[in-house]
Amino acid sequence: MKKIMLGLSLACVLPMAAQSLPDSTDMFFRHMELKEVTVTGAVGEMKMKESPMPITILKSKELRELPSTNLIDAIAKQPGMAQITTGGGISKPVIRGLGYNRIVVVNDGIRQEGQQWGDEHSIEIDANEVSSVEILKGPASLMYGSDALGGVLVFKGAPTLPEGTIKGGVNAEYHSNNGLLGGSINMAGHQKGFVWDARYSEKHAHAYQNRFDGYVPNSQFGERAFSAKVGLMRHWGYSSLKLGYYNVNPSIVEGERDTVTGELVSENESLKTYRHGLPYQRVFHYKAVSETFVNMNAGYLKVLLGYQQNRRMEFEESADECGLYLQLHTLNYDVRYVSEEREGWKFSTGLNGMGQKSLNLGEEFLIPDYGLFDLGVFATASKSLNRWNLGGGLRIDYRYLDSKGLMEDDEPRFEDFTRHFGGVTGSLGATYEVSERFGLKFNLARGYRAPNISELASNGVHEGSLRYEIGNHDFKPEYSLQADFGFDFATEHVALQGAFFANHIQNYIYLHRIDSIVEPDLMTFEYAQGDAFLWGFEAGLDWHPFHALHVGTAFSYVNAQLLRQPNEMKWLPMTPAPRLNAEVKYELSHDAKVFNNAYVSANLDWYLQQNHYFAAYETETMTPSYLLLGLSVGTDVLRHGKKIVELHLMVDNLTDACYQDHLSRLKYADFNVVTGRRGVFNMGRNVVLKLVVPIG
Repeated sequence: MKKIMLGLSLACVLPMAAQSLPDSTDMFFRHMELKEVTVTGAVGEMKMKESPMPITILKSKELRELPSTNLIDAIAKQPGMAQITTGGGISKPVIRGLGYNRIVVVNDGIRQEGQQWGDEHSIEIDANEVSSVEILKGPASLMYGSDALGGVLVFKGAPTLPEGTIKGGVNAEYHSNNGLLGGSINMAGHQKGFVWDARYSEKHAHAYQNRFDGYVPNSQFGERAFSAKVGLMRHWGYSSLKLGYYNVNPSIVEGERDTVTGELVSENESLKTYRHGLPYQRVFHYKAVSETFVNMNAGYLKVLLGYQQNRRMEFEESADECGLYLQLHTLNYDVRYVSEEREGWKFSTGLNGMGQKSLNLGEEFLIPDYGLFDLGVFATASKSLNRWNLGGGLRIDYRYLDSKGLMEDDEPRFEDFTRHFGGVTGSLGATYEVSERFGLKFNLARGYRAPNISELASNGVHEGSLRYEIGNHDFKPEYSLQADFGFDFATEHVALQGAFFANHIQNYIYLHRIDSIVEPDLMTFEYAQGDAFLWGFEAGLDWHPFHALHVGTAFSYVNAQLLRQPNEMKWLPMTPAPRLNAEVKYELSHDAKVFNNAYVSANLDWYLQQNHYFAAYETETMTPSYLLLGLSVGTDVLRHGKKIVELHLMVDNLTDACYQDHLSRLKYADFNVVTGRRGVFNMGRNVVLKLVVPIG
């Protein structure tokens, strides 16, 4: 666990690479400085201490110190976060028990769109491009419209270099468990107002392993990414254009076992091959984003335009012909005006949304072709008044969905239908600085989410999920009302943070198994709707007895229930288990001549038993508790006072524990007839080496 950054708390208490201060007030001053960190707010950029919304920040150095196999894996251990996984390479984010289309992912300033309702794929973002991550917990529909019901992940690239600068770097990493080899090269510059940035990345991994299953067939994956950006900075403002390409080829773990030996079945002669096996996916994501800031007399105008094309192909029986082939076109737009602060007041207003067109180009069908148009209009205001910071706003959303019918074998596979959805959302919050050391935060927000096309119209085999899925045209939009309360307190040696939330969701849509067989050898799942109530908290303590030692611990808990349901249907599916994180870190050196910013750390992740699960028709089962330990060391290597390389060596799952995360989809694969265990287990011990070589 890297830093204890909780809910409404600060970004962190102890920056790992910060210079040590000469006295014991080191921690307190760092704590105060980090309250000045700028974050994404409803009224433009704002200081973290002024934001009533729970926000966590991860910086690039912290991300490099995490032994993750993908971008979501890197942030999933933060308090309030979790991930839905399919093997070692596929992860989907969960914030306070909510995931899929209830979380908006923002990258390059626009919301990432790539059929995020699916289980068997991750987000299409190059982790090497990410300089920092903002985790907004709770309804953020005011800023982002439909789907931001549970929260927002904002991935930000590297800031613009100073004038006259050209620099870059080479990153490389190796993972022992699945043989992951990754690398990235980047060059950027800023000359006479002309800004440019380019990056190329690759990553490849063979099957991962654990003590119970050995190597897990078809868990290999590979990805490739390229991006280029040009921009112009002038007295009137700034304008840029960025082009991006991302390709990932994850094989799909089916978890089939030999009925005699109980071993996992594999079609590959070598389980250490880096080539994909059947079934597998081939995903391409293309992106173009134009961003313009125009300085005005009393504020600035921001215009964002983006185009995304997502191509998702599934190959099942043959590598030459795909079965499912979905092509999604998305046009994003965002226009907003943000005023300067005057007499403590700050305002913003604007509109944003998207248009979409989705096509089926394969031989198999899960969802119909459809078109979609979104429009949202909003206005926000904030006021600074002595020790108070008040903020809020209102938003009106409209969505039009046109779904196309399809005849197959003279039978209607999909029916024509159109739906209109609308929502009025808003938030009202306040922060109060009780003293320089103690702050309080409050927020009340209403969220809105229109049903996605999968929930409305699924009718087919979802190969990647190994099930037949059925939707419902008549679903209503989801509406949530969430209250948040948080505090942070810091002394010279101790920092304490806490965040508490309660969230009532009307018309919550969930997927559950039914006692019916539509397709042989596949379970049938159906979408249903009902009211839900979630509550929970994140709490953390940081202790800093002297400037080189950091001890931190955090606890996260979510209670998620379907209301007015029998016991076997009482708990929401895919609810993360309670979790305790702890870390002890010792900084070995600062201002050293050769090995600088050296550190050694040990961490613990204790996942408690999850006995709150959706039990009807064995949709879910209880998950026992488990404990994961890790060790890390790292340093910068200097030559003549200049950093020539940054090194990190980490061991994840040090004791090689065999476990199944409650949110692992492989937990429900075939039974092992020899051992009596069901499903596939998570990754075993993994030794990770990362290095960063700066250029310029």
